[in-house]
Amino acid sequence: MNSHQFDESPLNEQLGEQFERASKMLTQLLPKLLLIAVVGLVVLWLGSGVYSVTPGHVGVVRTFGKETARTEPGLNYRIPWPFQQADVVSVEQIRRIEVGFRGTQRVQEEALMLTGDENIVEAQIVVQYRVADPSKFLFRLREPEVALGAATEVALRSTVGSMTIDQVMIEERARVQDDARLFIQRLMDTYDSGLVITEVKLQAADPPDAVRDAFHDVVRAREDKEKLINQAKGYQADILPKARGEAQKILREAEGYKEKRVLLAQGEASRFLSVLAEYEKSREVTRDRLHLETMEKILPDTDKVILDGDLGQRLLPMMPVGTTSLLPAPLRTATEALKGK
Repeated sequence: MNSHQFDESPLNEQLGEQFERASKMLTQLLPKLLLIAVVGLVVLWLGSGVYSVTPGHVGVVRTFGKETARTEPGLNYRIPWPFQQADVVSVEQIRRIEVGFRGTQRVQEEALMLTGDENIVEAQIVVQYRVADPSKFLFRLREPEVALGAATEVALRSTVGSMTIDQVMIEERARVQDDARLFIQRLMDTYDSGLVITEVKLQAADPPDAVRDAFHDVVRAREDKEKLINQAKGYQADILPKARGEAQKILREAEGYKEKRVLLAQGEASRFLSVLAEYEKSREVTRDRLHLETMEKILPDTDKVILDGDLGQRLLPMMPVGTTSLLPAPLRTATEALKGK
């Protein structure tokens, strides 16, 4: 054996002693370490039962899968899994689903629908809703949003199928939204979904791309027709009152002319009756007076007077109008008597 080689037995003995001491110490500490670990795990397990419910949310606690309690906003505690579970559901958040499109992409199989007049229309709709009953929302339907999307499509197809294409696209858009909302709500109530439909918005209702331009031309022509009809009605509303006013004016003038003629006729009749009464009293004198009055009206506008018969032989061929001295004695006497009367 080499002289430089040293004896290793004392070192091995020391290492063995240290290992034995360490083993004894570990054996003594192991139960305590295990106890500490178990206590720590239990504390962590118990601490996992603490959960928070934010405002506008409701906590639903299930014990072995069955609902046993509801919790209000704030810090709450449940027995940790697997004994109890807690689901936090927002009851104020307004959620939405899209039918007929997703974002900017159209979904043709959902959007294409048949109207009541057998035309095809492409309709896109947005439904806004909130959770009213968290229990029904969690446990009645497996996928409430999927069920709501299917119900929306059914409701929209039913509503569109009861209207013409013009009503869906132009005339009755608000009615489409209202009818669809009521239809969806009835379906979701039937399903016990716990959802409340707050609003339904018809985003688009257009004919398919292949006939869209032609249909829009038809729509523009109808709009022009309505515009012309409205203009005609406006002209009618302007001209009819004027025509009625003119008609009333003519009627009033005619009634005034009628009253005037009636009064004149009545005056003439009264005058004739008065003359008739005088004539009955004195026929010769009245007849001569009427003759003279008539001649007084005629002769001033006449340059020449031609007299025939016996009267013409007794008178000069020409005489001044209004002179009675040249008249025959009987006429002169009658004239003077009338003037004196």
